[in-house]
Amino acid sequence: MTDTVVIALPRFIRDANRIAEFLGADVLEYRAGCFAGIFPRARRIVALMSMGIVIRGIAPHLTDKWTDPAVVVVTPDFRYAIPLIGGHHGANELAGELAGLGLVPVISTATEATGRDSVEAIAGRSDCGIVNRDSTRAVNAGILDGTTKIYAIPGPGIVIAGPDVSILLHRGEYAVGIGCRRGVTAGEVAAAVRAALAHAKIAPEEVMIFATTTKKCNETGLCDAITAIPANLIFLDDDTINAQTPPTPSRAKKIGLVGVAEPCALAVSKHRELVMRKKVFGKVTIAIAR
Repeated sequence: MTDTVVIALPRFIRDANRIAEFLGADVLEYRAGCFAGIFPRARRIVALMSMGIVIRGIAPHLTDKWTDPAVVVVTPDFRYAIPLIGGHHGANELAGELAGLGLVPVISTATEATGRDSVEAIAGRSDCGIVNRDSTRAVNAGILDGTTKIYAIPGPGIVIAGPDVSILLHRGEYAVGIGCRRGVTAGEVAAAVRAALAHAKIAPEEVMIFATTTKKCNETGLCDAITAIPANLIFLDDDTINAQTPPTPSRAKKIGLVGVAEPCALAVSKHRELVMRKKVFGKVTIAIAR
């Protein structure tokens, strides 16, 4: 199965085949409950039927806008392509593709509808991932108001950003949370990182970001080791760390934190899922999330 599926009522299968041929997609005839099987597997769904049927069909399967597939409804008169969910995550782009069949894209996301960019669109064009996804609502609102600014920092450097600043980095699947003892050397950190990635069977290029607490921003050994990889290291404030729920108890409670390695990895990960709970490598503690 391709990552794009066209679902249509039986009476609209002919038009569905036109769309599928144009997109290089698969075709599925609509049956009650069919969205349950397609939703976890498809990246893009085109539904040729009334919007009400689609809404009722996908509603039980919606989980997160960052992971749900993009869904576009094509009206039964074959006139309009309407992004239903995932406008900033592929649906607007898909509706634009369908304009090649003469369909009119109906865009409702505020930034695109008013002729402006969005954080997600900028990230897509730049082949970047958004580290702190919760920031996009405030940043996109700022784009609408004309108050959002874009800064390019070639690095090496350290960025301390607030919750309403979106951080875009090269794409990668994994986030590494890292804690260390005071006075750790760059060599000790580098060796721990290599050991952790090898244990988790993760290649260095698959890591999007390393994260730790702001309490470690003066640890030159830590900073130098991550810079030498080279990779990106972000320092998280206490509130961001303590908003997470790490599975493993931590002695970091003594410094007012629920933990360091695990909550830092979770906070900047895409799916909030630990693939390696914290492990101690000498003076360094590492956890990995995706």
